[in-house]
Parts: sequence; C-alpha cells; structure tokens
Amino acid sequence: MSTASSSPTASRPQESPSAGVLVEACCDSVYTALAAQNAGADRIELCGPGDGGTTPSLGLMARCRDLMSVPLHVMIRPHTRDFVYHDDDLDVMANDIVTAKALGMDGVVLGPLQRDDTVHLQQLMALVQLARPLKVAFHRAFDRTPDAFAALHALMQASVDLVLTSGQAATALDGAATLNALRQRAGDRLTILAGGNVRGTNVRELVQRSEVRQVHARAADPAIVRDVIRALQNS
Repeated sequence: MSTASSSPTASRPQESPSAGVLVEACCDSVYTALAAQNAGADRIELCGPGDGGTTPSLGLMARCRDLMSVPLHVMIRPHTRDFVYHDDDLDVMANDIVTAKALGMDGVVLGPLQRDDTVHLQQLMALVQLARPLKVAFHRAFDRTPDAFAALHALMQASVDLVLTSGQAATALDGAATLNALRQRAGDRLTILAGGNVRGTNVRELVQRSEVRQVHARAADPAIVRDVIRALQNS
C-alpha cells in the first residue's frame, strides 16, 4: 500500500499522446481510472464525489498511484458550493496539495475565484507555488469568469500550466473558435485543454476547428474515453 512517505521527486510517468492529441480522462474511482488507462487515456484527472468533483480521498489517490502508469492529476476542491475560498478552505487545500505531492501525484487541478467570478490571483499564485514541482491545471471555474482573455492573462501571471475550458460555451465544440483564440493568445506559456461534452462523434471536428492538442473527456462511462481515443487514432 502507498503511504504519504513516497518521494515527490521520484521519476514520474510521462505523457505520450496518441495521434498527436493528448486525451485526459476525468475519473472518480479506481475502476473508471483503470478502464480509461486501458482504453488508451494519456492522463487521468482524479476526482472525488460531488458536482464537478471534489478532492479524492487519500486512499483513492494511493491506490490509483499503485496501479497506474499514466500521469495522475488530482482535483483540489474542498467543497462544491462555489469557487470562493476562505482561510479554512485554503488551509484544507494546502494540506491536500502536500498529501498529493507525498503520494506521487503528477499534478493538481484547482480554480480559486473572487466573488465577482474573476480569478483570485493572490490565492492562485500561493497555491501554484506550494504545488511545485507538480503541474498545475486550472479547472472549468475558468468558464465562469466574465472575460476569458483577462482570466487567461491572470493564469499566465501565476505560471499555471494548463486550463480546462469549453471556451465559455455550452460544449467545447460550440466554443471552438474561442478555444482557438485562447490557444493563440497563450502560445507556449500555457496549454489549452478542451473539455465539455467531448465525444467520439465530435472530437475530430473539435480538434480541427480549435487546433488544441489536448482534450478532456469524462470517464463515468469508460466507453466515452474509448470512443474519443478511437476517433483520434482514425483521423
């Protein structure tokens, strides 16, 4: 069994995108994570219960790390009320980040906002600094911000590595034009991870129109991830 004494500086799994597009699978159990990996997912976003996902348990993180060879990014979200975090919330998040590092996770996923739904830059910078050397992704709280390009600028200021977004549209395909514009604005400084109803039936068009190189699919049904990967491999 994994323990919190695992070295956070140990050699980490490498992302190996198939067909030139990396597929991240959002998973909430050992079963769905293993199914996604077996289907060919390049990275797992590991979440606990709740709408949009919360921080997974220590046990779930440890077991997935024991069993899986692909990179694991773990949700850091103490509640599902909103994305506004007070001092107690931030203390919980900080301890969860330390735990994730100790258990050998490869990245964390978070998204602090202010009450007006703009990015809380001060909190974000502190969390990013604590999380290093892990990768840091900003989740779809980004799609609540009133100005996507101002939010992107804040994320780049904080040295965030990835942002999961639908381009502030109902689906990633609907937001393809904005995703493309965000991708161009971010350049090499930040990766746009397209998510929002990504399916085997639309992922090729999404990639073509947005020109993103990473997509995110929810793996509650493992067939969704399998179909996305097959569609990309056949493109």
